[in-house]
This record gives sequence, C-alpha cells and structure tokens, in this order.
Amino acid sequence: MKIHEKYINRCIEIAKYGLGTTAPNPMVGAVIVHKNRIIGEGYTSPFGGPHAEVNAIQSVVDKALLKEATLYVTLEPCSHFGKTPPCSDLIINYQIPQVVIGTMDIHSKVAGNGIIKLQKAGCNVTVGILEAACQEHHKRFFTFHTKKRPYIILKWAETADGFIAPKTRDAQKPVWITGEFSRQLVHKWRTEEQAILVGTNTVLDDNPNLTVRDWSGKNPIRIVLDKQNKLSKDLSVFNTEAETIRLTENELNFNEPLAFQIGAFLHKKEIQSVIIEGGLQTLQTFINENIWDEARVFTGKTAFHDGTKAPSFLGKMTSEIVIMDDTLRIYKNQSKH
Repeated sequence: MKIHEKYINRCIEIAKYGLGTTAPNPMVGAVIVHKNRIIGEGYTSPFGGPHAEVNAIQSVVDKALLKEATLYVTLEPCSHFGKTPPCSDLIINYQIPQVVIGTMDIHSKVAGNGIIKLQKAGCNVTVGILEAACQEHHKRFFTFHTKKRPYIILKWAETADGFIAPKTRDAQKPVWITGEFSRQLVHKWRTEEQAILVGTNTVLDDNPNLTVRDWSGKNPIRIVLDKQNKLSKDLSVFNTEAETIRLTENELNFNEPLAFQIGAFLHKKEIQSVIIEGGLQTLQTFINENIWDEARVFTGKTAFHDGTKAPSFLGKMTSEIVIMDDTLRIYKNQSKH
C-alpha cells in the first residue's frame, strides 16, 4: 500500500469515532506523521468542540516536530470562523510543511479556500488520496450540502415469505421478525444518525419509543408524520426521552409528493441523516419518489403467510451479513436522485 493511502485509511478509521455526534459538522479524522511514525491523531469532537486537525495537533507531545511533519486529513481543512477558528490557520501557525487531503470540502464556505490558504502560506498540499473512500465516509455531509436534504436510510425487517407485518395482531406493540442481536444493531444505528422517521400507522400499530435502549448513545430526533394531528400525546413517541417533531398538514402538503417535502423540511432543521423505519406506506413513498440513499433490509426465518407485503424497490446490494437466524442485506440507490 502506498504510504499516503496507509495514513488516509487510518484517518477514516479514527474519524468514525465521531459518528452520530459531530453534525452539522462532518466527522473528520486527522493523523500527523513524522519520519514514518505517527506522532498525533484526532477526530472531530461533538458539535461545538475542536475539529479533528486541532485535536491531532494538541495530541502531539513535542510540538517542535510539527515543522517537519505531514498532516493527513479526510477532508479539506476549514478556512472560516464558525463555532471554532479556521483549522487552516492553526496548521499555518504551527508551520506544518505538508498536508495530504482525502477530498475537497464541498461546503460553500470552504470549497477549496482552505487549500488555497495553505498553499499561499507555503504548505505543500496533496489532494485526492483515497478520494472515493473519503467521499463515501462523508456521505451524510456531502448529501446534505449537494442535494439539500439528509442522507436517507430506509430500514425494515421482512419475513422469509416477504411480509413486514401480520394481517392481524393481538396488541399495540411491535411484532418481532428478527432476533435480539439484529434488534441491538438497529439501536446502534439509531445512535449514529440524527433522526428517525415513522408514519401515523406505525405509531398506532406498534406504539414505538424509537429511542436507544439496547446500545449506549444518544437518542435520535423522532419525526412523526401525523397529517391530521390526531395522535395522542400519551403515545410513547411523545414522551420526554427524546425530541419529537410532529409533521402535520400545517408543515406539509399531503396532496403533493411527500418525500421531497420532508427532505427539504429536515434540511432546514440542519438534520444530515435520517432512518426511515416504516411502515409500508411511508417507505414506499420515499422509494416511489426515488429519494433515498441506502436500504438496510433484515430477513428473518419467521413466516406470516399473509399480511403487509415488504416494499418493492430497485437497488444494488453492497453487502450481505448473517446474524444468527437473520440475514441483513445493504442496498445502495444507484440512480440519480
């Protein structure tokens, strides 16, 4: 492996420690190398805290070595003042002579300005190392800024015979299709995304909490579609465990394509990623409008024989994982959307 790729890979690896905590900032990873030895590492702190480059520089014990070091980073260092000062200024102040960047920042306040600032200060800048991998890593941030909507993840579980819900049920609670380890993974996913969205029927049928209970981490913002504002405040999604946004006909025009409107609304709320947890009508709405990026589909060993059929969609399967008696397949939307 080429030396630059080795260290950018490490940047991507440590950047993932910021998953679910950095938005609306991107989750960046940075590594500082001196004479083929890593002397500092850092990733983006929770929003409002230091960026990856700052944390990496602060982790270096002997700051004198920075004048002979190379800084590796997944994303172009920022060049503007936000919650924190520009990272490019700090790099220049410490006279780090070489910076290797995975991919340019597409945010309008950066968009090459960080690179220009570093070059004008005499820094040797290399851009585009493992660029595709870095863009995939920053998919939430890039989707938010290029498409003006969150990164949208569809998620459901279906039976071996292709149903997501039984024809009848005995109580207002979920009917489990998958095992406990798959359900634990779903809770982990909830900690990694900013929001989770369900429709009215799911709330009425299952009375879900939509919180994190089987994993450690923060609860996502709960988005509930409730056209006529008829859902009772006593339902679990309206408890105090997490923030809930109710979308009624005051916020959305339910006679027009909904997925596009929801994406635009969440963009205004600075929500960079959302899990769509169903049911069928809500999931199919996003599929039919082709406004989705990723689908995570569990298949259990249970059979319902009748009930609500699983959504119909087209996507490219990118991975298949067996979790005890369940199979998880991940799909990507390959069409322009």
